[in-house]
Formats: sequence, C-alpha cells, structure tokens
Amino acid sequence: MVLIATSYGLSLVLVINIILTFIIIFLERKNPQSTYAWLLLLWMIPAVGFVFYLFFSQNLTRRKIFKISSTERALTNTIIQQQKRDLTEQDKEMNDITWDNYGDMIQFHQNLSDAIYTDDNRVEIFTDGEEKFSTLLKDIAEAKDHIHMQYFIFKSSSLADRIMEALKAKALQGVEVRLLFDDMGAIFLKRIDFQDLKDSGVKVARFFPSRIKYINLKANYRNHRKVTVIDGKIGYIGGFNVGDEYLGLDLKMGYWRDTHLRLEGSAVYELQVRFFMDWRASHGEELVLNSHFMPDIEKNGEVGLQIVSSGPDDPNEQIKQGYLKMIHAAKSYIFIQTPYFVPDQSILEALRIAAKSGVDVRIMIPNKPDHLFVYWATFSYVGELLGYGAKIYVYDNGFLHAKTIVVDDQVASVGTCNFDIRSFSLNFEVNAFIYDQNVCYKLKEIFIEDMKKSIRINENRYKSRPVTMKIKESISRLFSPIL
Repeated sequence: MVLIATSYGLSLVLVINIILTFIIIFLERKNPQSTYAWLLLLWMIPAVGFVFYLFFSQNLTRRKIFKISSTERALTNTIIQQQKRDLTEQDKEMNDITWDNYGDMIQFHQNLSDAIYTDDNRVEIFTDGEEKFSTLLKDIAEAKDHIHMQYFIFKSSSLADRIMEALKAKALQGVEVRLLFDDMGAIFLKRIDFQDLKDSGVKVARFFPSRIKYINLKANYRNHRKVTVIDGKIGYIGGFNVGDEYLGLDLKMGYWRDTHLRLEGSAVYELQVRFFMDWRASHGEELVLNSHFMPDIEKNGEVGLQIVSSGPDDPNEQIKQGYLKMIHAAKSYIFIQTPYFVPDQSILEALRIAAKSGVDVRIMIPNKPDHLFVYWATFSYVGELLGYGAKIYVYDNGFLHAKTIVVDDQVASVGTCNFDIRSFSLNFEVNAFIYDQNVCYKLKEIFIEDMKKSIRINENRYKSRPVTMKIKESISRLFSPIL
C-alpha cells in the first residue's frame, strides 16, 4: 500500500509539474532564455520551483508604474523635436565630436528613451567613497531650496548617520528634503531612523514596499537607481550606495572601488524628472516640475550627455541597447568595468565581433564575490571571451563595483546599470551617456591605473582553474537569465 501511495504521489507531482511547465512556457513565451532557466528550476525542485516563479517573475511591462505630467511630456517632446531638426544640419560640432560620428547615437536615445541631449554640463568623477560622500555632504550643507535623494541600499551605519543628520538639519532650516530608497535595499534601516527623519520634516518613501515584513512579492524587481539633486543645480549619479562598506570599512570586502559622477548643467533637469517619476510611484505626492525645481543654470561646462533610464516596466531595455550601440560603433577600444558580467546573447555576440575585428576589448571584474552564483557565472562568460581575444582583468585592490564603459576616447556611460541580465531587464536603472573627449580620456586613464592593481587572466591561467570551479561556473551559467 505504501508503494502504491508513493507511486500515486509521484504521478500527481509529475502531472502538476507538466501543467506548471505549460503555464511557464505560455507566460514567458517572449523570453526563451528565461523560460529555459525557470523550467530547469521547476524540474530540479518540483512544484516548489513554481512558487519561486510566482514570487520572482511578475510581468511589469503591462503596468503604468511611473507618471509623467502632460506639461513634462509636452516640454520633452518640444525639445527633442527641435534637436532632431538640428540633426539635419551639416557639420555641426559638439565638443569635438560631430553629428556625423555620434548624431545617430544621440538620436537613438531620443527615439527610444525620450532622452534630451544637453551640452552645457560640468562633470566631476569620483572613484573613492570618502571623497564622494564628503563632497555630497558639503553640497547638502550649502543647499538653499530642496534636496532630492534616492539610493538603492540605505542601511544603518556611520555613513547613514552622517547623511541623515545632515538631511534633518536642512529640513529643520526649511529646506524641502525628500529621501527615497528601495524597500529591499533598506531592509536593515532601523525603524527609529525612519521615524526620526519624518519627525524632522524629511519626506521619506520606499519603492515597492513590503506589505508584510521580510516578504515582498516584488522582491525580484528593485529600484537600483542612485540619484541626488540639490537645488535643481547639482546632480549625482553612479554606483555608490549608503553603508560603511562603501567607505572601505568592511574588512571582508576591503577597499570599495566605484565610480560616481557629480553633474552641474542642464542634465540635472533630467535627473530631477527621473526623481519626480520615482517619487510619484512611491510616495504619491504630485510634484509639479516648474521653475522652483528647474531654476536658471549658469553655463559653466561644455560636456554633452544624455540621461537614460530603463526598467522591467518597458521591454526596450534602453540602457542595454545603448551599450550595444557603443560596442558596435567602436573602432579602437572598449574598456568595461563591472562587478557582474552576465550578459545576454546580444551583448556577448557584439563583444565577440568587436574583439575579432581588432578592437581592443578589455573587461575588468572583481577578485571576490558579493553574490556567489553571479560571480561564478561572471567567470564563465569572461572565460569565453578570452578565446576571442578580449583582455580580462581581475581587480585585486578590494572590491570593484564601478559600472563604466568607455569607447575610443569619444563616448562613455557611467551609472547604475551592470553588465548583467538582471540590470538589463529586471532592475530599474539610470545611466549618463557622455559625449566628451576629456571625460572619456579621464575614464580611460582611471581604467589603466586600475590595471596596475589588477591581475590579468590569460587563457592558460583560466583553463588551469580547479574542476570544482568549472562545475560551479557551468551550473551558475544555466541559471544566468534569472540571477
């Protein structure tokens, strides 16, 4: 009887798994890679795998998450249409880069992302956490009108204490202060800190908040953006979050090597719009984008750039497509720094083609994991590119968290988007695409300096890795579409 009952039980599980298989195939029919990964998980963990699917694979493309006002839409359309007309002008120079060289890339972001091009910006690059946050705190102290701050991770720490005290002080002075963080990224923020901020007049919001503590049905879709706007004149964008590890105070991770930008110029308006949309989705406050939040800006820079956002609410994967456009345009070199290199097939193929076409492709990754499966998958992908002539470097001076690509001293991108499928299609991201030789040259020099603190991995070294590592890489790669 026990054998019969067991047989019936196994048959029932098999039938249920078959039904669930067809459900996944139907729901994921537009993404074969993701489908295969979810089916593998389902058959490795029968029935339970489907529970993971329900929690981590909701389709957000049908939802209107972010609101843009009719005034903002009209203003954006007017500017972009004028810029498109400018594209028909011959030999128009833009910071030593002609429309003939990169006009199509600018127009691409205009068409795909409604990304306005501005060329009056000043860009400061930070690679050290203490330097970045010291400058940020100075800007906060000098704020006169408003501070809008958004981070993915905001955890209780000495750094968070410094920032919160600065924000509370400004709020008590009458400055409008709004702080937005991702609910999962701020899971370790103390409730008393949250309440203290609100009591001081700081408006606080969480993105996709949990209805039940530690249980979040949207856990797989995180707002990974890090944006700060001060008085509508100063903007920050990049990879640093808020926690002591970002100052290099975590003994396990060591020195934290990241890349963040401080912007002055009209591009700050675009960061302001991005914050407004995320704030409306999280807080509900209907902010109006007017001269109060978009004051006149003195032109003290000449850097051209576009602010581009992407997320699972839009199937176009705008930042990834921008990366592809840059890779395909490369003639001399492509330098990439990323903590996670788990590309989809389009990025992988583009880099293969570039490397085999004689382009100097260099990719720098960390020497230690903060997410094991992603780390093992990363080594699988960079190992494959070794065979195509790409140069792979492992940063050996702490943890590399920068999200940077620079091409030919002409165009670069810095922001929150990693070179992985999660960033391309599951996280809400924002990047600055920069068209300026001086900034690109600085980013290239930073990469070259980091090479001195890195270990280069050649084919022989990669092939001699332990069998256990090869197994881990193979297994992790199978699940890379859902990592």
